[in-house]
Amino acid sequence: MPEKVLLKKYANRRLYDTEKSAYITLSQVADMIREGRQVQVVDAKTEEDLTAFILMQIIVEEARKNNSLLPVTLLHLIIQYGETVLNEFFDKYLELTIRNYLAYKATLDQQFRNWLDVGKDLFAHAPAPPPPFANLDSLFDLFPKLGKGAKKEPPAQE
Repeated sequence: MPEKVLLKKYANRRLYDTEKSAYITLSQVADMIREGRQVQVVDAKTEEDLTAFILMQIIVEEARKNNSLLPVTLLHLIIQYGETVLNEFFDKYLELTIRNYLAYKATLDQQFRNWLDVGKDLFAHAPAPPPPFANLDSLFDLFPKLGKGAKKEPPAQE
């Protein structure tokens, strides 16, 4: 797993990337996470770990852009039961459920790609289809060739 990127949060609410020695935005932090990087955010003055708060802030910003992230009924349950019931659920089951879903999805995506590759191999070794109307040649052979220069034979007399 890649090393965590240490971010410092200053009183002016700015985030400082200690790896790049530059201030970054929440959007840039989200991009780092999408690239597979882990981040740790600490208060520059108190050294308090603010990682969960910043990650939640990113999620809220993303939800605001899309107008919804979680169903309203679920948000009501989170507020209603807060740290009692949902804390255990989020700590133990939600992460595991999401990881299992992602693993399952990756497996299905790979299987689908394999099926496409098999289909390509089948068509690569298949004989070429006959040219269009090739089978009609034998149909025209049933009729005498009538065209320019063809002589019409008079009917035989008995």
